[in-house]
Amino acid sequence: MNRRGFIASPLLLFAPAARGTEAFPDVVPGHPLAFPRDFGSHPAFRNEWWYVTGWLSERGGAELGFQITFFRNRPGVADDSPSRFAPRQLLFVHAALADPRVGRLRHDQRAAREGFDLAAAREGDTDVAIGDWSLKRSGGSYRTKIAARDFDFDLEFSPTQPVLLEGDAGVSRKGPLAKQASYYYSEPHLAVKGRLSISGSDTAVTGVAWLDHEWSSEYMSPEAVGWDWTGINFDDGGALMAFRMRDRDGAKFWAAGSSRSPDGSVRALQTGDIDFVPERRWRSPRTQVEYPVAMTVRAGDRTYALEPLIDDQELDTRSGVGVLYWEGAVRASGAGRAVGRGYLELTGYGKAIKL
Repeated sequence: MNRRGFIASPLLLFAPAARGTEAFPDVVPGHPLAFPRDFGSHPAFRNEWWYVTGWLSERGGAELGFQITFFRNRPGVADDSPSRFAPRQLLFVHAALADPRVGRLRHDQRAAREGFDLAAAREGDTDVAIGDWSLKRSGGSYRTKIAARDFDFDLEFSPTQPVLLEGDAGVSRKGPLAKQASYYYSEPHLAVKGRLSISGSDTAVTGVAWLDHEWSSEYMSPEAVGWDWTGINFDDGGALMAFRMRDRDGAKFWAAGSSRSPDGSVRALQTGDIDFVPERRWRSPRTQVEYPVAMTVRAGDRTYALEPLIDDQELDTRSGVGVLYWEGAVRASGAGRAVGRGYLELTGYGKAIKL
């Protein structure tokens, strides 16, 4: 069967729900997350993603950034259709390597509607795949297999810390209305090991990663045009997640996050606790979009400088999820010394995000 015949149009992401379809559920404060159930898919909600970022070290010391994101979307346009071809659930995945040796991202993507043994996001535990690209949790650890055009990897992620519930016990507000929220948890400090192949050259790799899993039906307020997000694994075992939603003037509209100390204690961060201050900008030679790739981030009483592994970490997924953005590996420093590594995501700089 021709897989290309089932590629999903990104326009379906933004199509209005058809009359007579079931309403999308809201995120409900106080609803407890339960595992392993909530490691899996939540097909009733409009949007969902499993997002893994991290740093890899090759044998010999070369460092690279990597990112894998599986998206699930329920467009709400064919819920009542009996056809097996109806796009009840759409799946997208993109993967990228930040390689200083080439000075840019290596990246690839896929998209398909669920079914026909082509794509699936299963309930009950993490098990999402499009063809031979997959992310699956088994025995407490995750494994991903990606076979892209000019790279492929087979990586295992093993938790070293408990799940980190973001926001209020896993409910993360993204705006002033309660329904502008997501269910959201993170798994910082995942220990990585596996195999990486670039242009046919195979090597063993180790590293550290961060996993985010979010699902929602109304992620953004209409006043917001995009967001800045960072997840940092600190060298001392601590972790920081922080984001800000930006308005049309580029100002902070909403912000939140969490800070986990090396002893495991967690502090929830509110809008007034977080600032993202651009320090240096980079203009894409392909799209002419300008991104603040170096940032100072204030999180409570701590301030960190984020510097990119390489400047050119722009991802063009307009043919898949319909979004152009910058997502890159960064080093974090505080008080003039290196303190950790992680990722920085910058959306809505070329065009307002619509989810």
